Amino acid sequence: MKRRIVLLAAALGCMLTVCAKDLKTVVCTTNPKMHCANCENKIKENLRFEKGVKAIETSVEKQTVTVTYDADKTNVDNIIKGFAKIKYQATVVPPAEEKMQQEAADKK
Repeated sequence: MKRRIVLLAAALGCMLTVCAKDLKTVVCTTNPKMHCANCENKIKENLRFEKGVKAIETSVEKQTVTVTYDADKTNVDNIIKGFAKIKYQATVVPPAEEKMQQEAADKK
């Protein structure tokens, strides 16, 4: 009985390891700039169809789009191509610049 429980636990552990997704996040700015809720909705409604995209957060105030994606299914280049399909040019925000934007938005 103990042996079965140990085997079951080992099998479950292996299964969880295999099923774990490699989720990553990228922060982008867009050109043209987002200026209203319609801009945000256009980006969210269209990017959600890109393969591997798990979550999209937009901020008109910070002028950023944060995309969480499954790195096993897509990459940053494909996400940027997804923006181009809806006539937006996306630029990746380096982490240091992202932090400065966050601090500037917090001061407002």
